[in-house]
Amino acid sequence: MEEKSAATVRPPRGRPRSSSRELLEDAAYELFLENSYVKTTVEQITQRAGVGRSTFFNYFDGKSDVFWGDIDRAFGTLQARLDEQTPDALPLPALSNALAAVAREFGPSRVPWILTQYTSIGSVPEVEASALARFARCAGQLSTFVAVRQGLDPDTLLPRTVAYAATGAVVAAAQEWAAAGPSRGSLEPFVVRALDALARGFAA
Repeated sequence: MEEKSAATVRPPRGRPRSSSRELLEDAAYELFLENSYVKTTVEQITQRAGVGRSTFFNYFDGKSDVFWGDIDRAFGTLQARLDEQTPDALPLPALSNALAAVAREFGPSRVPWILTQYTSIGSVPEVEASALARFARCAGQLSTFVAVRQGLDPDTLLPRTVAYAATGAVVAAAQEWAAAGPSRGSLEPFVVRALDALARGFAA
């Protein structure tokens, strides 16, 4: 079965809308599909959600941050999973285990909207900047983890190389997962395959 067009698809949510943040996210997605991202304003989003402008900025720094709710929430999960790794585990396998555990939480009922609708948004600098900020945040968490395990400075070459490579592998896996359509299943096996390929490369 083919994916629905951008004009008809609605962001899949695995839970009822129960918070102002979720109301704002859903209102924004609807308006982006109806009017385009560029033509949608924060005021229109808050009116559709039935909340005040100040409520919007309690949750988001700007309009482009609306896309990243699921991703931002995953950063907390990632840190918890990294903290759970046994002290004697090698850095890359431990890092891979933590990332796979986070990926396990994403499936058909939880697909970040940005992954399936990015092409309909177009090349918008502020959206690209917000994506880069999340990439850097993930790499920073992973670099710190590797550095602590190796007794190194997080800003030195080895931790940063491993962290940026792993973050890139996860992004590539997420893109392939999103493109797989409604039968995509869980994100976890896509991430595991990407990180296994990365581990083989570092081993070589």
